[in-house]
Amino acid sequence: MGNNCQVHGAFSWCELLTTDTESAKHFYGKLFNWALEPAPITGLDYTLVKSGGEKMGGIMAIPPAVEGEPPCWGVYVTVDDVEATAKLAVEMGGKVLMPPHDIPDVGRFSVLQDPQGAMISVITYLPKAN
Repeated sequence: MGNNCQVHGAFSWCELLTTDTESAKHFYGKLFNWALEPAPITGLDYTLVKSGGEKMGGIMAIPPAVEGEPPCWGVYVTVDDVEATAKLAVEMGGKVLMPPHDIPDVGRFSVLQDPQGAMISVITYLPKAN
């Protein structure tokens, strides 16, 4: 994840939720020549996606909370304040589909829906240790 990804409003991560992670890893790994590696996340089978040596996304099984939904790619946009962004989205006619909550060792995120129904995730990353 490059430095520009830490800027408010920047697209910073993409994530595939799928019903068949092994097939998806084979397909996308070969299609785009992505490097794929298991992520050290306790209790979650998550695969990191790297392009040009940079982490840029992940692949995981569709979680139980949205079971039955079709496989899809989602995107994350970096924001300075997840709670303030979620509140503003609602004020502007959007919805909060997943309230702000923490991803251990990563940051805080929320899933929003715009007034037309499109979904997007917002995230504030934890500061990087030097």
